[in-house]
Amino acid sequence: MRHEVVAADITVVGGGLAGVCAAIAAARLGRTVSLVQNRPVLGGNSSSEVRVWVCGATAHGTHRYARETGIMGEMFIENQFRNRDGNPYFWDLVIMEKVRAEPNIRLFLNTDVHEVEASGDENNRTIRSVTGWMMGSERRIRFESAVFLDCSGDGLVGFLAGAKHRVGRESKDEYNEDWAPDVADDITLGSTLLFYTKDAGHPVQYIPPSFAKDITQTTIPMKRVIRSGDNGCAYWWIEWGGEFDTVHDNELIRDELWAAIYGIWDYIKNSGKFDADNMTLEWIGSIPGKREYRRFIGDYVLNQNDLLAQREFEDRIGFGGWSIDLHPPQGMYSAESGSKHLHIDGVYHIPFRSLYSVNVDNLLMAGRNISASHVAFGTTRVMATCAVIGEAAGTGAALSVEKGITPRELHNGHLRELQQTMMRQDASIIGLRNEDPADLALKANVKASSTLTRLAVETPVEAYPLNSDVGLLLPADPGIDGIELLVDAAEAATLAVELWNTGRGENYVPHTLQTTASAQVAKGDRQWVKLDLRWKPAAPQNAFLIIKAAERISLQLSGQPQSGVLTFVKGPAPIVSADLEDHQTSQPVIQWSMRPFVRKPLCFRLLSWTNAFSPERAVDGFVRPFAGPHLWSSVAMREDSPEWLELSWANQVNVRSVHITFNDDVNEDLINLHHHRTPFAIMPELIQNYAVEVYANGEWTAVAEGQNNHKRKRIHTLDAAVAADRIRIAVFSTNGSLCAEIVEVRVYE
Repeated sequence: MRHEVVAADITVVGGGLAGVCAAIAAARLGRTVSLVQNRPVLGGNSSSEVRVWVCGATAHGTHRYARETGIMGEMFIENQFRNRDGNPYFWDLVIMEKVRAEPNIRLFLNTDVHEVEASGDENNRTIRSVTGWMMGSERRIRFESAVFLDCSGDGLVGFLAGAKHRVGRESKDEYNEDWAPDVADDITLGSTLLFYTKDAGHPVQYIPPSFAKDITQTTIPMKRVIRSGDNGCAYWWIEWGGEFDTVHDNELIRDELWAAIYGIWDYIKNSGKFDADNMTLEWIGSIPGKREYRRFIGDYVLNQNDLLAQREFEDRIGFGGWSIDLHPPQGMYSAESGSKHLHIDGVYHIPFRSLYSVNVDNLLMAGRNISASHVAFGTTRVMATCAVIGEAAGTGAALSVEKGITPRELHNGHLRELQQTMMRQDASIIGLRNEDPADLALKANVKASSTLTRLAVETPVEAYPLNSDVGLLLPADPGIDGIELLVDAAEAATLAVELWNTGRGENYVPHTLQTTASAQVAKGDRQWVKLDLRWKPAAPQNAFLIIKAAERISLQLSGQPQSGVLTFVKGPAPIVSADLEDHQTSQPVIQWSMRPFVRKPLCFRLLSWTNAFSPERAVDGFVRPFAGPHLWSSVAMREDSPEWLELSWANQVNVRSVHITFNDDVNEDLINLHHHRTPFAIMPELIQNYAVEVYANGEWTAVAEGQNNHKRKRIHTLDAAVAADRIRIAVFSTNGSLCAEIVEVRVYE
């Protein structure tokens, strides 16, 4: 047996997505990091050991322009490039390579931390070290750091350090939360095991084990959805243990989940109700995927009211968008729906004060154990949101170490620096602008080879009956002065349209009616119908047009997406049984769905010019849609001539590093495993081949280039600074889009 001491600036305990993103964020800022994981693989519940798909702010297409960027976004894009079919082992590799790419990270797998040395009284404690046992290697390792991050999910490090925490549900009165119980209790969300099936191509016998549950003696066949071809996360509802202690009763919970799975498979195979003769079990999990245990107390406890109000915290460091998603205590045996969901009109904000301990001065937490009430935890717990939180915690830890201060002191004295540092790394903070004083691009004049000023989608591919209200979202920048829609009419009819604002820049549902218009439509197909809609808002923002249902009219759809433009339908049929998921259909984001129109916008012509895609948008400080698309777009590209975006200064500047953020369509709902399959490996809007050119001594010279690019953000650091008064990004091709699009350019000395 070996005894070791490992010193690093930061120790991150927990190798789920929160811990991985925290470690990478800190390492990229120059800090040395020990990343300690008690399993042989990274990824936590998303790994091949558990196989829960990574959910986040998109809420599987419920929220618009909500996919995460930053480190989580990098992994989504890389997994899509390598692993469109959602192989769980390939996802493991995406995470592992992302960690191994950082020389400042030392990774310790199979290392279970179970000892913590801390000092101080109960209100002011400091962690000195944590100690773990590396299984299979007989190594006892003591980790010493200035700052510690508990990303373990269950929160053992913070607990052993004496950090204040909660387990269970707060009472309704504590935070005035409608979804909280009247009386506080220790009930949590339960744990889940998943399984995979496959068609063996020949009949396969199944003899259940003696401990398999007879599910016909339970409510499962009546209250849950069972199908022979489903597997994986389609069975997220195989959940149990919420009325037990999900940590100390982990073995009991696992055994009950196993019994249920083998019983469900017996029901599928042997009840005669399913076409399953050739089906067999391919994989069954052995590690329960835990949803909830300890939640630490920080300087702020995020609660239900903050989420519903979409409170814009001054110290916001990330966002979420999954519904408040709570499950019955009895799990799979409950007669209630498997889950109930409270949706928010758009994404919500997460404060930095919920990421550090109220009483342990060098402890940050990330993941499902942050400072949130049980109700708020119902949304912050999903893994892509945990990853966003992890990147913020890792960034905060790195800056705290650099300055020799605590996370609380970082919040109180250096909040703007924390936020700007995150944004420089492409970690989105909704509604905040890039204000980095070192970014020379913010002082540049910008022009382009061409700019998209005529906003139109004109090539029809199919008709869509106007049986329900249809929505069309597009930028009003500077305003709207008439629009034409391409329609079919079985007979003469009236086409009526309402124009609404969206209320907030991060929302994509109708909020307040601004104006209306109507037009008579003659019988006939593919007619351009003009509507006299006029609206000029005080500031550029999105307009939400509601095209009212008309039985005799159909709208023409296009197969060519247009950035900044979305199409919706009101009141589509639920995509899941209410017995399984209870979604409140009166909520706007549920009423207005985009699912039938993904990459299929309505055909329209905006009759006024638009400024939404001007060159200046690439340096306006925003790196994702917010009250408009915030990107530069060229007109349709030609093969014989590259498009370019040029930055210039009155006097020469020294260019050493150029950051380019391309459009990767954060509206597209990507996934890591098997919820759905997105057909393309590379986002079509991403620029494929380009060059960074500087103008010096009377000519343009390429100083960097990108070939076969599939990434959102590229940083080109030159061997030596180049003095120039002009630089440009020359675009030669995209990955399928008609136009060249750039979200942001930054330039540093």
